[in-house]
Amino acid sequence: MPVQSPVRIGVLGAGWFASRRHCPDIAAHREAELAALCRRNPDQLARMAEAFSVTATFTDYREMLDSGLLDGVLVCSPHDLHYDHARAALDRGLHVLLEKPITLDPDEGRALVALADEKGLALVVAQNPPYWSHCRYLRDKIQQGALGEIEGAAIHWVGNARGVLGLEPLPGDMPGVVKPTLYRANAAQNGGGFLIDGGSHLICELLWCTGRRVISVAAQMDDAGFDVRCALALHLDNGAYATVSQCADSQIRAKRQHSLYYGSAGTAVMRGFPFWVELECDQVVERFGEEELQEPPSPVGDFIDCALGRGAPEIEGETAVHVVEIINAAAQSAREGRTIAL
Repeated sequence: MPVQSPVRIGVLGAGWFASRRHCPDIAAHREAELAALCRRNPDQLARMAEAFSVTATFTDYREMLDSGLLDGVLVCSPHDLHYDHARAALDRGLHVLLEKPITLDPDEGRALVALADEKGLALVVAQNPPYWSHCRYLRDKIQQGALGEIEGAAIHWVGNARGVLGLEPLPGDMPGVVKPTLYRANAAQNGGGFLIDGGSHLICELLWCTGRRVISVAAQMDDAGFDVRCALALHLDNGAYATVSQCADSQIRAKRQHSLYYGSAGTAVMRGFPFWVELECDQVVERFGEEELQEPPSPVGDFIDCALGRGAPEIEGETAVHVVEIINAAAQSAREGRTIAL
């Protein structure tokens, strides 16, 4: 059910992350209008409205969704509210751009995907890999057969997220119009610790770039209820094995990531931040920095195209659901000390 340009977007959960990433993109997009903002704290809502010159503000999301001012909604609320908020928007015939994870319960995620399909609405989940140039380059090469059959993969991420996880005071120089609400410090609201949050991008990278699914998970975590450090062993549906590990309390605050993909015809290496990608096939090595690769779409740009009927989401809904399935299985594996089949 495409709409007309400009796409009028309301932000549900108009806070720190939305102010850093999505709201500036909406405001700058020539085919979008930042039409309304919603959050429960009136003072912070006023600050957001002033920063982005928005006159329509709401402290009750239902009133915003029923206002008639919107064609679509950006959902940036705590993870445990994603299903209720996205469902409410879809029920009202509104397109949805949903921050990751899609939901905490895979069945609820599939229900959202099915409802969006039934109503002909866009449901775009903002996982990073589809919107990163190095991941898009790797995915294209894998789809073209440059690496051959994927035989193994390893993804490692090290950084410091202690502040947003509520484990130490937030830095005083954090970007954004308002500070984080620290819902990530609440395991029930967040759905766990770091893996369901920033760590979900690592799992999405593996799935989205390779096109594979995971059939079993074995994991170790420092705390299965609120992980900061963890390591996952993943059995892929083509017989290959992959590992994903994270350390979110490093003494070095700069984010470091190293991804390796081994194929029957070549090897790919991605390293950041900032990212570069290296491909070795037939003893020929190609290496590119992100600035040398094709500029990727943004989640907002992808959402606008979908709402206007110009294409499908960069990430399929089922892939976003599978990310959550794997994370839930990892937590279960760490609790029970056994491999979990999917």
